[in-house]
Amino acid sequence: MELLLWLWSQLRSCGNNLPALGIALTVFALLFDFLKRRKSWSRYPPGPTSLPFIGTMLQIDFHNPHLSFTQLSKKYGNVFSLQNCWSNLIVVNGFKAVKEALVQKSEDFADRPYFPIHEHLGYGETSEGRPFDPHFLINNAVSNVICSLIYGKRFDYDNKKFQRLLHLFEQALNEETGFLSQLLVVVPWLLHIPGVPQSIFRSQKEVLDFTDELVKEHRTTWNLTQKRDFTDAFLQEIEKAKEHTGSSFNDKNLHMVTIDLFTAGTETTSTTLRWALLYMLLHPDIQCKVHEEIDKVIGRDRSPQMEDLVNMPYTNAVIHEIQRYGDITPVGVPHMTYRDTELQGFFIPKGMTVIINLSSVLKDELVWEKPHQFYPEHFLDAAGQFVKREAFLPFSIGRRACLGEQLARMELFLFFTSLLQHFTFHLPEGQARPREDGHFAATLTPHPYQIQAVPR
Repeated sequence: MELLLWLWSQLRSCGNNLPALGIALTVFALLFDFLKRRKSWSRYPPGPTSLPFIGTMLQIDFHNPHLSFTQLSKKYGNVFSLQNCWSNLIVVNGFKAVKEALVQKSEDFADRPYFPIHEHLGYGETSEGRPFDPHFLINNAVSNVICSLIYGKRFDYDNKKFQRLLHLFEQALNEETGFLSQLLVVVPWLLHIPGVPQSIFRSQKEVLDFTDELVKEHRTTWNLTQKRDFTDAFLQEIEKAKEHTGSSFNDKNLHMVTIDLFTAGTETTSTTLRWALLYMLLHPDIQCKVHEEIDKVIGRDRSPQMEDLVNMPYTNAVIHEIQRYGDITPVGVPHMTYRDTELQGFFIPKGMTVIINLSSVLKDELVWEKPHQFYPEHFLDAAGQFVKREAFLPFSIGRRACLGEQLARMELFLFFTSLLQHFTFHLPEGQARPREDGHFAATLTPHPYQIQAVPR
C-alpha cells in the first residue's frame, strides 16, 4: 500500500512532463495488475504463469478451448486456475472432479457468472439420390419442434424469414466465441465505445428482434382463457403477477426465456443429428446393424415410438455414443461458486467463475475403454443389453443440468430412427472422406459435408 501511495504522489508530481508521466503510468498499471493477480488464498489451484494485463489468454485456443483445458490438465492437474486479463477462473476436468463439484457439492457451484457482453442486447426428400448438405434441413425440422411448443406454430421449410433466422442463429453462435468476445467479458467498458456492440453482435440482435415479433403477434390473438403454447402460459402468469411488485414474470423475462428455449431446443439436438449422419457415413457397418434392429423391432410400415426404445439396445447405444464422441457442448455454460468451498483438496473462493470441461469426462481415459474412437459397445454389456454409464454427461449434471434433457432424448431417438428406417446414407462417389474434428462456436459442430440418401 505504501508503494502505491508513493507511485500516486509521483504521478501527481509529473505534471506536464509527458515522458515521466508515461513511465509512471506504466509502472503503476503493472503494479496494480500484479497485485490484482496475486493469489492470497492458501491451497489455491495451480495454473500456468500469467502475463501482465492479458493473464493466460494466449495459452488458450478459443476455437477449441476444451482441447486446451485437457492439455493443461496433464501438467497442472484436474483442477487448475486461469487468468483472463485480471479475472480469475477455475477449470475442472475429469469425471471424478466434475462429479464432486456438480453432484456432491452442487449447491456450492450452483451460481452462474455475470456476462456483461449480453447487456447490449437489452435483455427432405427433394434431394433423393443426389448429394446434399443436411445441415439446414435438420435445423428446420428440429427448430420446428421447439417453435410448436413455444409459439404454437411451425414454419414451412421454404419460409424465407425462417431461413434467415436459422442462418442468423449460426452467425450469432460464432459471435460469442473467440478471443474478442472473451476480452469483452473481462473488459466490459469496451462495449461503451460507440458502434462496438452493434458491429460485433449484429446477428444476436436480429435473432432477438425476430422472437420479439413472434411475442407481439401472440399478444394480438391472446385469449386469457386459452393456452395454446408456452408463450400463452407465460402471458397468463404476467397478468397474475401485475399486483406483485418485483415478480420474475414480466415482458423482459418472457423475451429472454423464449430465446433461451429456442436456442437450446434447436442447436444442440440438430448438431447431434448432424454428427449422427456423419458417423453413419464413416461407419457403414454400424449403420447396417441399426438398420437390422429397426427392421426387427419396428419394421418399415409404421413410425417409431418412444415405447420402442426399450427393445432397441443397439440403436440406443449408438445414439449415446454419438453424444459422447460428438462432444456437442465440450465446456458447457460456466458456473460460479455460491460460497467458499473446496474441490479435490483446493480452496475455491466465493464468486469464482468455474468452467466444467465436459469433454474431459466424455473422453476420460480412466473411464472409457476406447475414449478416442466411435465405439457403441461402450454402452452395451456382454449380452448386448444397453448399459447406462455414470460418466455419460452430455447434458451436464447436478442443479444446473440441462432442463431440456428429456425432450432432447425423445427427439434424438425419433429423428434418428425415422431417418435410418427410410434411408441408407452413403458418402457421394468421388467425395473425400469428411473431417471428424469439429468447429467450436459455443457448440462443437461438424464441418460441412455432403451425403447421399438412398431410400430403403
